[in-house]
Amino acid sequence: MTAIHGNTAGLSPKANQALARLYRRRVPLEQIATLELMRSLVDASRETKRQVGVLVHRSGSVESVIVGSATGLMLPDVGRLRAATGRFRALRLIHTHLFGEPLTQDDLTDLTRLRLDLVAAVLLNPEGEAKALTWAYNVPPKPGSDQASAPYEIGGPVPYGAKAPHFGQLIEALEAEFAGLMRTRQVVAKDGRAILVHVGEKRRGSPSAARASLQELASLAETAGVEVVDSVLQLRDRVDPKYVFGRGKLEEVVMRAIELDVQTLIFDRDLTPAQAAAIAQRTDLKVIDRSQLILDIFAQRAETRDGRLQVELAQLKYTLPRLGQKDDALSRLTGGIGGRGPGETKLEIGRRRARERVARLEKELAQLGRQRTERRRARASSETPVVAIVGYTNAGKSTLMNTITGASVLAEDKLFATLDTRARRLRLPSGREIVLTDTVGFIRDMPKDLFAAFRATFEEAADADLLLEVVDLSDPEHAAHVRTTQQLLEGLGLDELPRIRVYNKLDKLTISEDDPEPEASVLPEAAMWPEAAAQVSGQGDQGVCLDVAARPHRLPEALTEPGVLGISALDKSTTRALLTAIEARLDAALRARRLAEEARGAPEPWEAPRPIDAENVRAAHQSDGERVTTR
Repeated sequence: MTAIHGNTAGLSPKANQALARLYRRRVPLEQIATLELMRSLVDASRETKRQVGVLVHRSGSVESVIVGSATGLMLPDVGRLRAATGRFRALRLIHTHLFGEPLTQDDLTDLTRLRLDLVAAVLLNPEGEAKALTWAYNVPPKPGSDQASAPYEIGGPVPYGAKAPHFGQLIEALEAEFAGLMRTRQVVAKDGRAILVHVGEKRRGSPSAARASLQELASLAETAGVEVVDSVLQLRDRVDPKYVFGRGKLEEVVMRAIELDVQTLIFDRDLTPAQAAAIAQRTDLKVIDRSQLILDIFAQRAETRDGRLQVELAQLKYTLPRLGQKDDALSRLTGGIGGRGPGETKLEIGRRRARERVARLEKELAQLGRQRTERRRARASSETPVVAIVGYTNAGKSTLMNTITGASVLAEDKLFATLDTRARRLRLPSGREIVLTDTVGFIRDMPKDLFAAFRATFEEAADADLLLEVVDLSDPEHAAHVRTTQQLLEGLGLDELPRIRVYNKLDKLTISEDDPEPEASVLPEAAMWPEAAAQVSGQGDQGVCLDVAARPHRLPEALTEPGVLGISALDKSTTRALLTAIEARLDAALRARRLAEEARGAPEPWEAPRPIDAENVRAAHQSDGERVTTR
């Protein structure tokens, strides 16, 4: 193989011959580079007036010859990021630096990103002769080292011809260290390790909001089965249209990923197909955006046929634009001139099959939707009131259902622990029975394809007589969660239904003693619930804990809103007043509905008939050409 890679435009025949001769050189395992190879590289650089490099295999043969510019060179594709766990690429790069400069950032990035054995530079003097040799190699992170420590070590420069380290022994020792590190690293997630990335514009968000968004992304990643080892937050004047953030920051993230043995970058935003492809190509890492992460969680958690079909439909709609850009030149579907030949391209076949599958899934979901409608109609005909639990994900909706109905719905401290709608019968204190349904949780910036696919599931709440909006009061972002829930309910047309807002997880609240006037209000006796309220009862490491077991004292200001309740879904004693409130609100809602139906069905108010004026009648009919007679 004698192909010359890189910037070969304008090379003279003599320069091409000098480059081709580099393939004849052999380098023994004990040497970084032989004097003969370095002389040949210098001669080729003198002829081309450009940097010249070679990729040398451990066997000693030259695998590739690369020509660059006067200040750098671009390596050819050498395959995957890692050949094996704890192993290097078995290739070392040896190239020239025309101006005697040390190893550049590009050299070090290629070393770490491509997992090369070593990168060496032959430094030239102003006369174009070799004067020194410098090199760098990857090193494992030191225990307890600073996060900014470099994942490489630089050797030299040493004078040209001076003795350098034994290459084979150096690489063998380094690979043994990396392999040992991989064996001792604890695996805590089934889907590998990831770095979270949040890039936003300064004019559209604050640092505190960005940190809260990153925290939610970390919870999503944990639910998906990914170990989060680091996060990157950057607020820019403008998001880069190609790489989201700048190339320099991207290279920093890549080097950090290599140091931490990370396989995935998770972005806290939706990436365009072009952005995802550009970042993946630049980093050799798996790139996932927020929508893809949520879709993956839904795919793992869906249990019923409805749920699985809805998730598959959303994933197909997300994937279709990412199958590649449309190329009419490859089309074989139009017929005529240029339309004869092998038929559809592979890309077109993939797209067509995806579209056919989308149409089939939409048809099946429509049929399942009709079945759900029939079930809801049957419930309505039984005149059993329906109460739907709605709210932000991980607010405690399933836990609340389990507590007050005795059900065994899966409830975990994770986002989207349950996806499928559940319905259970519940007997209220008066003896009346109701149907309680648990719907899938909401989340900010829910993928539009996913929202469309699950719209039918969300609409289970459309026939409810009452909504229970559950809010996690212990979450610092609970106010934003309330706004998100309100927006999604408005999008579903459910914002006009009667609703009780229930603030959950009071047992996790803390009030710091450092602030004599915390953001809370003194509540009147039994304002939220008669038997179980909250009072300041104990000291904790982070402040005074609220114990939901006694009398009210001082609670967050949200609980002073009219018509809200505060509970701990894990403590059944705090839910008794909730059942009473449900019954009272249901009575009011059903009474208002009956009055509205009676008003719609009542006849128009009676009015006494007015006397008929014969002259006016005759004039009106004669104007239409009719003859009218009166008695």
